[in-house]
Amino acid sequence: MPTAAPIISSVQKLVLYETRARYFLVGSNHAETKYRVLKIDRTEPKDLVIIDDKHVYTQQEVRELLGRLDLGNRTKMGQKGSSGLFRAVSAFGVVGFVRFLEGYYIILITKRRKMADIGGHAIYKIEDTNMIYIPNDSVRVTHPDEARYLRIFQNVDLSSNFYFSYSYDLSHSLQYNLTVLRMPLEMLKTETAHTRQESFDIFEDEGLITQGGSGVFGICSEPYMKYVWNGELLDIIKNTIHRDWLLYVIHGFCGQSKLLIYGRPVYVTLIARRSSKFAGTRFLKRGANCEGDVANEVETEQILCDASVMSFTAGSYSSYVQVRGSVPLYWSQDISTMMPKPPITLDQADPFAHIAALHFDQMLQRFGSPIIILNLVKEREKRKHERILSEELVAAVTYLNQFLPPEHSIVYIPWDMAKYTKSKLCNVLDRLNVLAESLVKKTGFFVNRTDSYCSILRPDEKWNELGGCVVPTGRLQTGVLRTNCVDCLDRTNTAQFMVGKCALAYQLYSLGLIDKPNLQFDTDAVRLFEELYEDHGDTLSLQYGGSQLVHRVKTYRKIAPWTQHSKDIMQTLSRYYSNAFSDADRQDSINLFLGVFHPTEGKPHLWELPTDFYLHHKNTMRLSQIRRSYTDWLTPGVINHLPLPYDEVTCVENRKKLIVKKFHKYEEEIDIHSEFFRPYELSSFDDTFCLAMTSSARDFMPKNVGIDPSPFTVRKPDETGKSVLGNKSNREETVLQRKTAASAPPPPSEEAVSSSSEDDSGTDREDEGSVSQRSTPVKMTDAGDSAKVTENLVQPMKDVYGINLSDVPSEDDLSVYTRFVQLGQHQHKQDKNNQQHCSKHLDGVIKLTHISSFSQDNIYEVQPPRVDRKSTEIFQAHIQAGKGIMQTLGKEDISMYREYIRNRYM
Repeated sequence: MPTAAPIISSVQKLVLYETRARYFLVGSNHAETKYRVLKIDRTEPKDLVIIDDKHVYTQQEVRELLGRLDLGNRTKMGQKGSSGLFRAVSAFGVVGFVRFLEGYYIILITKRRKMADIGGHAIYKIEDTNMIYIPNDSVRVTHPDEARYLRIFQNVDLSSNFYFSYSYDLSHSLQYNLTVLRMPLEMLKTETAHTRQESFDIFEDEGLITQGGSGVFGICSEPYMKYVWNGELLDIIKNTIHRDWLLYVIHGFCGQSKLLIYGRPVYVTLIARRSSKFAGTRFLKRGANCEGDVANEVETEQILCDASVMSFTAGSYSSYVQVRGSVPLYWSQDISTMMPKPPITLDQADPFAHIAALHFDQMLQRFGSPIIILNLVKEREKRKHERILSEELVAAVTYLNQFLPPEHSIVYIPWDMAKYTKSKLCNVLDRLNVLAESLVKKTGFFVNRTDSYCSILRPDEKWNELGGCVVPTGRLQTGVLRTNCVDCLDRTNTAQFMVGKCALAYQLYSLGLIDKPNLQFDTDAVRLFEELYEDHGDTLSLQYGGSQLVHRVKTYRKIAPWTQHSKDIMQTLSRYYSNAFSDADRQDSINLFLGVFHPTEGKPHLWELPTDFYLHHKNTMRLSQIRRSYTDWLTPGVINHLPLPYDEVTCVENRKKLIVKKFHKYEEEIDIHSEFFRPYELSSFDDTFCLAMTSSARDFMPKNVGIDPSPFTVRKPDETGKSVLGNKSNREETVLQRKTAASAPPPPSEEAVSSSSEDDSGTDREDEGSVSQRSTPVKMTDAGDSAKVTENLVQPMKDVYGINLSDVPSEDDLSVYTRFVQLGQHQHKQDKNNQQHCSKHLDGVIKLTHISSFSQDNIYEVQPPRVDRKSTEIFQAHIQAGKGIMQTLGKEDISMYREYIRNRYM
């Protein structure tokens, strides 16, 4: 049966070779078995001439090709001393091509670092790039302003928070990517035929397999260009070269941490995609442009995956998406006079909410319904400042909701977070927690597997109220939460953290990792998640506001140390300085990098423009030929599929955005196992596995935890600064969880072993007539020795497990412990002097017969114990219950169950 898999780019390692007339860019896959070659002409002073023969070379063919090029470009034929082909640089991808006033430059990724792993698909961060001028010196036409444009362009630091992947589409959510992979088989076959009819022959590899129904469909979707930052740099070449050369880069944040749950690794990944539309700095980009794109729009996705299984088809994955962005209105702040809070002004009247309609139309198309707005701006002010935006946004949402079905209307939730923060009677995070519960229930979240059986047996009240869409393969998130304040920085980040924390609890519950969809503060899991979100907030704040976060989660919890206040003051000053002196230059760099401004001979330069308003509002320069309806403001077809996102619906329009090819199941383009595991090459664990990532067990769990290593246990700092468990009820609950999770008996403690070995250090360990003291810490002699041994046993158990034994263990228990130690250390012969004393306790010892031919082997023969009829019936009933076949309960069973409930819960 054919399946679907993501297509892995076959261009991951690049080498740029140089001659006087040409650049030859040779790209290969990770295994260096397939090669492609690009030829770039260097004799054109201003035009970009690239030739791609679309041929897949073998390693031998590439060597022969490079050898011929080297020989043909030497100054004298047959001369061995000179070389005609020079190796310029090695790289990992092409960011794009750009031209200012002279010729074109090529931008190559020369260093990368692995930041995250999602199902075996690596996500890399750009560490360093190289910008190479293409035309030859002999044809170069110099321009006096070229160097200044180059300097402005390079102010966008590509080594800070730009990410890419060769096989995973970072511009889309995990829900979209996995939904595409689960498309119906008939649709994939139709799509394969469709791509051929549309003459997409550049995507047809020589290794294409079309034999019957076997093989794997490789699927690659077109990126969502709103979150792609090098789209303009690749635009000139995307229609002339093979798509494997196109490496789409996102800007924002990517972080991954490991949550260790009793040894089970769970990866928590946070990905933030910053919009490339209407992008800029804090005060210079406010509100929205004429196309409905808002300033500082960031899509944040938290992904939870079981790291023990690296497969999109067999693994367990869950994700939750939320959005932040400026208020979708025409508004700005005048920064001509240096003020901490410049006045807010509405630039244009928009009585029919035209801009808000364009913005929410995009959101309904990408996320479905309901769209929930959490507005955190101030409502009560002595002078109207932030309240101007609230009043205008309420009017826009009220107008747009008139033309939507009531079940799909935009939900508007105003909440003055600053007012609650100043109040001594109100707890901001408690109120946010209540809001988060209701918000997550409305949208639901994505999970790629059906509900756990434990959730069916022990359903939670909140689980039954969860929204979203339930499908045979799991759950889908429908709709999204859109959070905003004025700057979308400090308040927004804290609110998003609280909503993400609530969603994380539901995600863990859906994967069967916790009993109830609830997470408390001061647990290792929440500390890990809080650190991820603070890194995420700091990164976005630096990109947009010029400084790190001023108010953090600890600030709103009112547990921040005194030193934090001085840091907040410094961050405020840093943000103010950045906004006043460096934002204009950063805005010019972003406009040039994203292609908003194109340098042209004879027209004003970028630094000569009084404003960039007309660059971002292009329809102000011409009258629009098509006017959108004031009432029917949704894109046709979107409303018919709500609450599902229109982008994820299987329709003709969405099929055109996919590239589908058929491969053999062992082809390298779709074999993620061979892509991740490379046993035939020398590699380091740090590069292959995410060993350096933050781990809950190593970085957050206290060393003196002692009782419960669970990351969901509340641990509060005591007077000495150490972390201890919470109250008594939590302590008892964690002990009960530990008993159910780890029922295996513990090994003998080191203290008992060392103390007993010191008492009898001269005992011969090889003597068959006695048992070594090191292997048997308990020796049966008389009552006094027994009490002494009991004291030695109880103390280590108290230190390790936190359990106080009220009674002295009986001789039967000590005999069982003795037999356990003997079996554990492979000492199965009893002490002759001790046999008489213990004979009455050894009737049930398992008889082991050594059957190996080698005396040193630990291979024994054992007779399985007999099982009575009643035990067999209980076991068979247990197996049937797992299949859903339940037996009727008798009177004794019902009375026993009632007694258990009475003792346990009443």
